[in-house]
Amino acid sequence: MEGMVAIKSFIHKRKEVCFVSAKILVVDDEKNIVDILKFNLTKEGFSTVEANDGEQAIELALSEKPDLILLDIMLPKMDGFTVCRKLRESVSTPIIMITAKEEEVDKVLGLELGADDYITKPFSTRELMARVKANLRRVASSAEAQKKQANCLKFGELEIDIEHYEVRRNNEVIELTLREFELVKFLALQQGQIFSRESLLEKVWGYEYYGDVRTVDVTVRRVREKIEKDPSNPYYIMTKRGVGYYFNKIS
Repeated sequence: MEGMVAIKSFIHKRKEVCFVSAKILVVDDEKNIVDILKFNLTKEGFSTVEANDGEQAIELALSEKPDLILLDIMLPKMDGFTVCRKLRESVSTPIIMITAKEEEVDKVLGLELGADDYITKPFSTRELMARVKANLRRVASSAEAQKKQANCLKFGELEIDIEHYEVRRNNEVIELTLREFELVKFLALQQGQIFSRESLLEKVWGYEYYGDVRTVDVTVRRVREKIEKDPSNPYYIMTKRGVGYYFNKIS
């Protein structure tokens, strides 16, 4: 019995190794919040850098190249929405938005601007760590999967370059966030297979219990606006009413 416990513990630790050394950029203008986040992240084995306003957040995100960004919305000099939008012009680092507001519009706007996830104050340390680890695990799993998959998928005018994390239509690069790319790639690799929103949340976002299925809808809508000629009449990412989404079978 003790041997089995030891094996399970070893496996768990092996799974954690892939991201415990990750660098997290914490962005919040409240010192007590920054201190709490830094303490708990460091306790879990992460390293941290901290920013107290929007301009500093962009500067550190570009210079420090963190593995994940915890980004508060209400910031001096430049709000979190603007920071997220500007960062998405050049980096695909996972971004978790932190907000004290409950309004759905704030969450949806963050996702529309390219955030990967969100968490609402006050939040528990357990939930925060679950979200951080889930996002880092997804990135690590994606990188590992790249080694085992074909470098390029072609569907008519659309080309998915897995090696270079690019989607092109008629040889023109379409700018996608990492999350958007992962969603397109996942569906394309299972062409014709229908996935529920809950299933996509688990398989693409990397967690099962802490997500909101609306996150999937927002991301699908954003992807369609970028890759489809007519987003209201999609050709690639299709909807199965009452079930979920799938990538159209294209010869």
